[in-house]
Amino acid sequence: MHELSLAASLMEILEGKTREYAPCRITAVTVKLGRMSGVVPDLLESAFESVKKGTVAADAVLVIEVVPFRFRCRACGGESFPDEPPYVCGGCGAADIELLGGMDLVLERLEIETERP
Repeated sequence: MHELSLAASLMEILEGKTREYAPCRITAVTVKLGRMSGVVPDLLESAFESVKKGTVAADAVLVIEVVPFRFRCRACGGESFPDEPPYVCGGCGAADIELLGGMDLVLERLEIETERP
């Protein structure tokens, strides 16, 4: 289950980003998850619940925003947002496409509470 290693890597990033604000606690983490990234949102959420125990993110909520797969047709320039194969242009039917988004996992927002004035 690669979601567990992704959650562990995310936690390393979170702990690194909050060191300068210590003492603090993370209250919310928002990630953008590409529909075609190969990551199962429910499994990522479950893995995050496991790795956050005993960390600055122990009480944090993980918010997952699913980003659709998106490509541009090189033949006609049209953009498409397909849910499943075949990945061809919805306008002209060409298969010569350029990937624009929907394959990545991005840490979008981090909310923290700190004791700093």
